[in-house]
Amino acid sequence: MAGINKTNAARLLDRAKIQYELVPYVVDENNLAANHIAEQLGEDIRQVFKTLVLHGDRTGYFVCVVPGNAEVDLKKAAKASGNKKCDLIPMKELLPTTGYIRGGCSPIGMKKAFPTFFHATCEDFDYIYVSAGVRGLQLKIEPNKLVDFVRGTVADIATPE
Repeated sequence: MAGINKTNAARLLDRAKIQYELVPYVVDENNLAANHIAEQLGEDIRQVFKTLVLHGDRTGYFVCVVPGNAEVDLKKAAKASGNKKCDLIPMKELLPTTGYIRGGCSPIGMKKAFPTFFHATCEDFDYIYVSAGVRGLQLKIEPNKLVDFVRGTVADIATPE
């Protein structure tokens, strides 16, 4: 781990004594897509999850963590989160709302603990990747440990591949 600066998300996991691995990758400012990250890591795109922040008409902000090859299904996400409808928040709201920038948004350590929903396929794998909170660094972690840590809910929230 020499040379890798621990992120706030990593420090929170350390404090909770949860095992994880920090995995660096080369950032392409023109391609922040999960498939680029999966290629860099040499991993299955279905194990590289992206963290999206949404706003519901009833509950306000909530977080969806979905596989890199899927899109969040707004109807399913609204239903899972107790909303009638929801939308992705505008990019300009991401940093002030979460403390994270696009391409570096982690489900761990946001400014506030928002309700967090993980797509059900996370349970298909021994480990998944999520952002460590900065571009260029992923957290490799057991999905059940991550879901438990953020008090998340596993639900069908993404469109099929």
